Amino acid sequence: MLFLLLFTHLVSQRSNASPAYGLDSRVAPDSCDDINNCRRLFDIIWGCLTTIFACTWVSVHPNVPPPNQSSVSLLWRRLKMMLIAVIAPELMVCFAARQFVTARWFSKKFGVSTTHGFFFSMGGFVSRIGHPIATKKQIEDPLLGPEYLSAITKINIEDIMDKSKGDGLSKGVALLQGLWFTVQCVARLAQHLPITALEVTMLAFAVVNVFTWLLWWGKPLDVQQPIPVGPSEDQPETSLIPVPSNWGDWVTGTLGGHYPDYNPMVSTAVPSFWSTESSDMAYDDTYIPYLVACAVGTVFGTIHCAAWTSKFPSTNEMWMWRSCSLLVATIPVIPGFYTATSEFSVAYSSSAHYWAKVGKFLVPILAFGTGLGTLIYTIARLFLIILSLTTLRTLPPGAFTDIDWSVYIPHL
Repeated sequence: MLFLLLFTHLVSQRSNASPAYGLDSRVAPDSCDDINNCRRLFDIIWGCLTTIFACTWVSVHPNVPPPNQSSVSLLWRRLKMMLIAVIAPELMVCFAARQFVTARWFSKKFGVSTTHGFFFSMGGFVSRIGHPIATKKQIEDPLLGPEYLSAITKINIEDIMDKSKGDGLSKGVALLQGLWFTVQCVARLAQHLPITALEVTMLAFAVVNVFTWLLWWGKPLDVQQPIPVGPSEDQPETSLIPVPSNWGDWVTGTLGGHYPDYNPMVSTAVPSFWSTESSDMAYDDTYIPYLVACAVGTVFGTIHCAAWTSKFPSTNEMWMWRSCSLLVATIPVIPGFYTATSEFSVAYSSSAHYWAKVGKFLVPILAFGTGLGTLIYTIARLFLIILSLTTLRTLPPGAFTDIDWSVYIPHL
């Protein structure tokens, strides 16, 4: 990160091309001739920070934590998820989509609400001895499965939502904050006022968070205590262990929800990015979350392209922003096409279907393109974050001009 920041700074300083706007147009960040019609650099940064904090704080819905966690541990656990939501919001959307698909599958298969499905996928139901009931294998176990399922179906939705620390009002307030920020950006465009690169980046985060809100709207927020279900007698004594937290499990869990070493029967809780085992879901649902994440990545990059004609401190920074925005908007198409192609080729692998023939040729090429594209995509995202901050050092005068809201108010 520091290397990229230094590189961006050196490139902008060594630019031999004429800047996108001259030195005469540079204005001191806190200068303002009319306090009623201007804003300071602090106002720009503060508005962006409050928006991203409000959006991510409410949109992030952690799984049920292990028992006996301190307040500091719970806060740190949530802040880590918020950091991932800020750095890679597509991963958070993919996680939300996986749990949404799991909740829908659980609801349809066992005749309960999607709220029950969300609670199941987040480790909200535990046995009487404390291990989570979070897989299809446990529900369909011939010995204890019927007991678990019967107890889950008897739990009311109100009892589950009563454990939620959020409601429609709190989510609505965060949604209004994001909408208000979006309205301000649209109003600045309508009045031909410049929008800073940082504001464009925050607008992209706000839009992506809308997808997370929609996918997790029925999921209880910040639940800290699970609901015990199942028989209270004749359960084997099991020595429960904490959730695996090694680096490999964290990476695979964040990227795809895979925890090969995780066994809910001997654990105290589900991992942070657990939804359920992919083999538990229907075939048509396994690849949907990845396609949603790819689509969101394209939307995220497209919004950055909205600053295509904006003014930058140097021509090099302008072209870096344009190229990185274009890469972020187009690269997700490759893994999306790879996911769809590989899934169809597997489905028709035993026949002479068209997709079986195409898959043998395209899947290896798309797999290589996905790996290379992911690396380029990550670098481009880092550059966009750095440029959104470094370009604040020099802004055009219009960036400090506030919106004239009076033109939208009917008056005589």
